[in-house]
Amino acid sequence: MLRNVLGKTFRFLGYTVQYGCIAHCAFEYLGGIVVCSGPSMEPTIQNSDIVFSENLSRHFYCIRKGDIVIVKSPNDPKSNICKRVIGLEGDKVCTSNPSDFLKSHTYVPKGHVWLEGDNLRNSTDSRCYGPVPYGLIRGRICLKIWPLNDFGFLRASPNGHRFLDD
Repeated sequence: MLRNVLGKTFRFLGYTVQYGCIAHCAFEYLGGIVVCSGPSMEPTIQNSDIVFSENLSRHFYCIRKGDIVIVKSPNDPKSNICKRVIGLEGDKVCTSNPSDFLKSHTYVPKGHVWLEGDNLRNSTDSRCYGPVPYGLIRGRICLKIWPLNDFGFLRASPNGHRFLDD
């Protein structure tokens, strides 16, 4: 009787550990569901929108300008932020706010990206904390799931003029 109970308990624990490892690998390497909060990505992503974030792009260095990414916050490593990639390493980016009369520029250093929110007037981003190390990228948002009337792939940046080509 005791042997039967111990056998079932150890089998249950074994399956729990196995499925836990599978779930961890799926969420770490494939992707997951993310609830976005805050106004920095409006109008593209509203507060409380639910999106799908895939994680393979960051592992294969397939992040491109214009992608929306989930990143560990440079200011608070316990939280994640959602921003758009404006520049990759070596790119020239505009570091000033849209309302500034004189525009300033810089180059993104090796191993870093330049991130900005779509709501430039209400976003804490690389204009505040500088270029972000590529290693802080957690995933790339590829699909909006909720609200259902907005289901589908994300639209282009309303700030396309901020992408510099020289």
